[in-house]
Amino acid sequence: MVLFSILLGFLARWQFLTRLARYAETTPWAADTAVIASMRWPLPTWCLLGGVYAATRIVSIPPLLARSIEKVLLSVLIISVSFWVASLLGRLLELRGVGAGRVRASSGTGVVRTMVRVAVLAIGTLVLLSTLGISVAPLLTTMGLGGLAVAFGLRETLANLFSGMNFTLAGNINVGDFVRLGSGQDGQDGFEGYIEDIQWRVTRVRTLFDTIVVIPNSQLADSIVTNYHQPSPHALILVPVGVHAASDLDHVERVTCRVARQIMETIAGGVPGFEPSVRYKAFGDSSIDFVVILRVRAYPDLFLVRHEFIKALVRAFASEGIVIPYPVRALNLAQEDAAGAAVGRGGSSVDASSNADWPPTFDEH
Repeated sequence: MVLFSILLGFLARWQFLTRLARYAETTPWAADTAVIASMRWPLPTWCLLGGVYAATRIVSIPPLLARSIEKVLLSVLIISVSFWVASLLGRLLELRGVGAGRVRASSGTGVVRTMVRVAVLAIGTLVLLSTLGISVAPLLTTMGLGGLAVAFGLRETLANLFSGMNFTLAGNINVGDFVRLGSGQDGQDGFEGYIEDIQWRVTRVRTLFDTIVVIPNSQLADSIVTNYHQPSPHALILVPVGVHAASDLDHVERVTCRVARQIMETIAGGVPGFEPSVRYKAFGDSSIDFVVILRVRAYPDLFLVRHEFIKALVRAFASEGIVIPYPVRALNLAQEDAAGAAVGRGGSSVDASSNADWPPTFDEH
């Protein structure tokens, strides 16, 4: 019976689980793959335990020895199930679905996986002790009193711990997201970068300068966080532009949209098929101002896309005769001379003669 159970366990793993794994690869879910992968080592163990238990029922052995063997088998079963559940939950926390057929790593790489595994193994230990006839009530009482003492002594550490768990469970921040961090008080922008890992005490952020910033989780929870990967990694960018007031605005819009479409199709980081748009917004001091709306695959791509778009737009405006004006300032020299003369005479303010030129007049150029 024991040899047959061993053979059955390995045969089930080689044939049954292998075929299930092939079928799971064709499904859009990742949870079934994680469950099948976690069953590769416990399945032969459980078959072996079943074979030993069946053998004790077939062979005549002393009752005391039979009860001892049953307790050992039950203990091994509880331990194996505890480790299997802890491993399975850890695999599931590594996965977070992003649409059908697409999966990425979640922020459960650190704090939550560790806490879940510890909790499962602790429950398994209590069940094992209860099965062996050991009272767990005094142990639970001691753990409760000790937990209160630890909570008072490690307030800051526990604040970081629960803040990290909140990030992971809520799904507001995941590993791999590109975020911008603010102060949380005045809303001013801080630094920005990719979330490398959320650990039990700190969160690691890799900036665009390829440096690592370590932030306590409690401080991160009090900050304003802009996540550029939610709900989609695609991001809109606004490029401000100004043209001469005498320009044909319809012509300017057509040329700008044509250049923007070329950038979307040819530059890495642009979103092919996206239709750019132009929106006039104000009469500036020296120009008519508008913004060009583009779309990038991820927020860091905006630097290259904006760079190439500005170069291409300047060339297109030059070939089409569209003028980008320089800032213009007009000075009323007569008024300035009168004010200077009044100050030179020791007057505390400009006299009535200097006010004769008010309101000021501006040269048409």
